[in-house]
Amino acid sequence: MSATLQTKTEARTMNGAEIVLQALKDNGVEVIFGYPGGAVLPLYDALFQQNAIRHILVRHEQAAVHAAEGYARSTGKVGVVLVTSGPGATNAVTGLVDALMDSIPVICLTGQVPTHLIGNDAFQEADTTGITRPATKHNYLVKDIAKLAGVVHEAFYVAKSGRPGPVVIDLPKDILIGKGPYSEAPQAAHRSYRPQTAPDMGQIRAAVRLLKGAKRPVVYAGGGVINSGPEASRLLTEFVRLTNMPCTNTLMGLGAYPSEDRQFLGMLGMHGTYEANLTMHGCDVMLNVGARFDDRVTGRLNAFSPNSKKIHADIDPSSINKNVKVDVAIVGDAGATLAALIECWHAEEMPQDKAAIDAWWRSIDGWRRNECLQYRQEGSIIKPQHAVKRLYELTQETGRETYITTEVGQHQMWAAQYFGFQKPNRWMTSGGLGTMGYGLPAAMGVQIAHPDALVIDIAGEASILMNIQEMGTLAQYRLPVKIFILNNEYMGMVRQWQELLHGSRYSESYSQSLPDFVKLAESFHATGMRVTEASQLDDAIREMLAHPGPVIADIAVAKDENCFPMIPSGAAHNEMILAPGQQGGVAGVTDEGKVLV
Repeated sequence: MSATLQTKTEARTMNGAEIVLQALKDNGVEVIFGYPGGAVLPLYDALFQQNAIRHILVRHEQAAVHAAEGYARSTGKVGVVLVTSGPGATNAVTGLVDALMDSIPVICLTGQVPTHLIGNDAFQEADTTGITRPATKHNYLVKDIAKLAGVVHEAFYVAKSGRPGPVVIDLPKDILIGKGPYSEAPQAAHRSYRPQTAPDMGQIRAAVRLLKGAKRPVVYAGGGVINSGPEASRLLTEFVRLTNMPCTNTLMGLGAYPSEDRQFLGMLGMHGTYEANLTMHGCDVMLNVGARFDDRVTGRLNAFSPNSKKIHADIDPSSINKNVKVDVAIVGDAGATLAALIECWHAEEMPQDKAAIDAWWRSIDGWRRNECLQYRQEGSIIKPQHAVKRLYELTQETGRETYITTEVGQHQMWAAQYFGFQKPNRWMTSGGLGTMGYGLPAAMGVQIAHPDALVIDIAGEASILMNIQEMGTLAQYRLPVKIFILNNEYMGMVRQWQELLHGSRYSESYSQSLPDFVKLAESFHATGMRVTEASQLDDAIREMLAHPGPVIADIAVAKDENCFPMIPSGAAHNEMILAPGQQGGVAGVTDEGKVLV
């Protein structure tokens, strides 16, 4: 991709580090998450001499990218990372792949050895552009300082346009030291990368005709609705209510549709609700907006929604027909697509079969009566579901804007099931890559972006240890993040799969020698608390929420609790495993798609 860009003013001469910072400032950057090293010292020296951009010193480069992801996901802005060459860049790769999988716009500035040493195995040299090529949406190695400003401007355009994603800019040290021209961002459209945002109206009309003729429709919304901006979530809600259709969200789409609305079925997929999965299995027309038919959602592909017409709206044309063949393909931004669907719905005179829709809702309500997320909190041992539900209910009492991040595992799924999200951009989790250690640094980024908000990382005792060093960052910047650990002493999801699929052979999934999380919190200048009895839970949560600083709340939960519903790997949506004592199996829909009420 060419970095030659049209300028709108006469170029100014600066050193490379100053060019980078000026370009960041011109692109609206207010904060950078980073860790210094020899190759990027010119940039750190330039940072020291200005006050426009704030730098947050993390304790590990992977955490810098996750923090930038949390910042980006919660604000809709581009997150920015600064790391040094060699191990600084390679440590960032996990975060970059995470951002790529979940479509998070991130710019990662990496240091590099001087251009004349590239390829000589110099100290802290790595082939960063080669290593990160499959880990990013695009990457650059800058060898000509005259192109530096244009590269930075273009990187922001690439990161946030179309399907968002991470972009790496590899910066040799001599480029940062040398003098060159600074040019402002171009006003003209990019000459080669112009993602299609406006949907084709012929495809919109075809989609509306299918939806109006549907007897068992469903709307399935993913993270693309969140990425499109708050207006897209508002339009999704308007469209779903206009059409009286059921709506389900993917893990990354939670918050795109208000969870307390009657038409919301809950999350879809492997740990989705009974009603969401059976609705998807039995529908006759499906509208997918901003989701990529991930395997955790579809289950066995040849049994996924087997008797439906499928409409897929996505800004990334490569996602369409990649996993699931569809009948109507709409390439465009989720918000623009939903606005066009609403307009066309009003204009299309074809009547909706309201009697069939009413019958469909009766079927769905029958599945809802199964109460697949029901649990019993009895005795002193804390159920993890109860802990998350009470956390949600007590945060509601505070009246504060609340943002949730998670690590990865059972606690992540319980958070998705029991913590309600009424607005977009309030839920930050690692969906595609499933990165343990994501939640704490992501919460740092969210708290930096929203200093007055309540930010909570719902964690597991195994995942939190992956990036626990970031407690030091919380202390240094006085970030009042709350860490709510569901501590069952196991890598819970691994243990669950071992129990259900591997004959209860718990190979290396028990976490021996866990730290004392209270003392650990105190060693990082935070407050720690441990809860072992159900009767203590509410008071502890209230104390945690009211505390003005960072808190680690270590909640001892049932060790052998499993996360249900669950679609086993390779199974279909109508082959769910439900909690003991609940109706399960294939009840609800036949393989031919006939609905059983």
